[in-house]
Parts: sequence; structure tokens; C-alpha cells
Amino acid sequence: MASKNPHYIRNGEQISFNKKAKFDYAISDSIEAGIVLEGAEVKSLRFNGTSLAEAHAGLMEGKIYLFNLNIKEYQFAPRQFSPEAKRPRALLLSKKQQNKFLGAVQREGYALVPISIYFNKRGLVKVELGLGKGKKEYDKRAVIKERDWNREKRRVMADRG
Repeated sequence: MASKNPHYIRNGEQISFNKKAKFDYAISDSIEAGIVLEGAEVKSLRFNGTSLAEAHAGLMEGKIYLFNLNIKEYQFAPRQFSPEAKRPRALLLSKKQQNKFLGAVQREGYALVPISIYFNKRGLVKVELGLGKGKKEYDKRAVIKERDWNREKRRVMADRG
């Protein structure tokens, strides 16, 4: 039934990718974290997907949470199994990993940036978190300039060859 739907996301496939993360931040380290979901959120992710554009991670109640991750409501679920769309969601990390990332955030001015959300091979929802430092405006301009130059090089090479 579900495999015939062209919008169904299978195990090992990416649900959403944050394009702006690598443009706005210099990512130095990344980690895979589990995410606590409720009700029909997994089904909603399989069929509707989500958007990481506004999402960010931070500290709340001594744990790392993902804020502003908008998981659309699953249309076939009863009302009591559809939690709020933008509620904070706890991330599952070991104490050692959590202390490492929180230490870098507090001491060195890094930010926890969600890079992608996906289903792993076992069907569990995972979030790739990056430890990033915000880029300056001139760094972003250099990236755009390099990207445009590479695109122009590819065009010239394709014309020659």
C-alpha cells in the first residue's frame, strides 16, 4: 500500500535538508541524534515531510531540544494523536556527546544547526546536527563568487567538448 505512493519516504532516505546551514555557518563537526516524536508524527514525516528552514537546536531543562521544526499534521490521525506542529522536540544524545557540544556552544560561541533529517536503515528518524560558527558577509560573497566561477568553467568545458 505505502510503497505505491510516490511521496512515501522509505528507510535510508532523506526527509529534509537545510540548504542554508552550510551557506550561513562554517560547520566544523556533526553528529547524528535521535528525536523524540509523539503520536502520528512518524507517519506524517513519511508522507508529508517537514521543513528545517527555521529549525534550530538549543538547551532546555538540561537537555538539547530542537525548536521550530514544523511537522505537518497527519490528516488521517484522530485529533488526540496529532501534537502541536512546532513544539520543542527532545534530541537523544549520550551524556558525553551532549556535554561536548554544549561546551563548545557556551565557551566558543558556536551554534547547534540542524543540517538534515532522515530515516536510517532501521526506520528510525535521525537528525544530523552540526556545530557551526556563523559566517561573515564577505565569506558568503566568496562562496557565491566561487560557485559562479565553477558554473562558468563547466559551461566553457561543455562548449569545447
